[in-house]
Amino acid sequence: GGNVLLFERLKESCRADWDAYVQHAFVRQIGDGSLPKACFQHYLKQDYLFLIHFARAYALAAYKSTNLEDLRQAQRSLNTILDLELSLHASYCAEWGIGEAELAALPESLATIGYTRFVLERGAAGSLLDLHAALAPCVVGYAEIATWLGEQPWTKLEGNPYRPWIEMYADDDFQAAARAEIAQLDRLGAGEAVGPRFEELAATFRTVTRLEIGFWDMGLSLAS
Repeated sequence: GGNVLLFERLKESCRADWDAYVQHAFVRQIGDGSLPKACFQHYLKQDYLFLIHFARAYALAAYKSTNLEDLRQAQRSLNTILDLELSLHASYCAEWGIGEAELAALPESLATIGYTRFVLERGAAGSLLDLHAALAPCVVGYAEIATWLGEQPWTKLEGNPYRPWIEMYADDDFQAAARAEIAQLDRLGAGEAVGPRFEELAATFRTVTRLEIGFWDMGLSLAS
């Protein structure tokens, strides 16, 4: 019918938080190249640890899947993290003299712990739909960020040290992964996301969006 699909409804339910996440000062400074290197390095190291737990969350999504379509979707998302994102992070870190041994020994920041364990907890305690409500803001948000930066007159790519980061998330492969995440959430939530159930999913979605804001704040403030 003419129902607005679940993902869009979730986003609209926390629009102010969503915009604060996607248009955060950290994101703007990536776009114009002004972000201090120390802030990006801190974020990048924590994001490496974050992605390892996020990969676990998609492995949990695979475990929670009871049909091949859901299983394959979880596998594709897991591969996106392991083959695309983590490899870029590792090569980026190497360029800046951060080796894989140092990454493995890094202490997790409170922002990283809070975010990743919340996602894993929602997945463990809830259904596959609950887990996807917790996974979607990251995947879709980063795709939106790259698209948004591409539309801003002040975004610069020439001479911007963060150009590979912007281009990874603007890339067709990542954009396709984001579209697949939206489709998965909408499919799982078809007919189920009304009333109290919608409110539960919206609470998860909003919490994760706020945790994303906290992750950017951590990067800017160099908080541990």
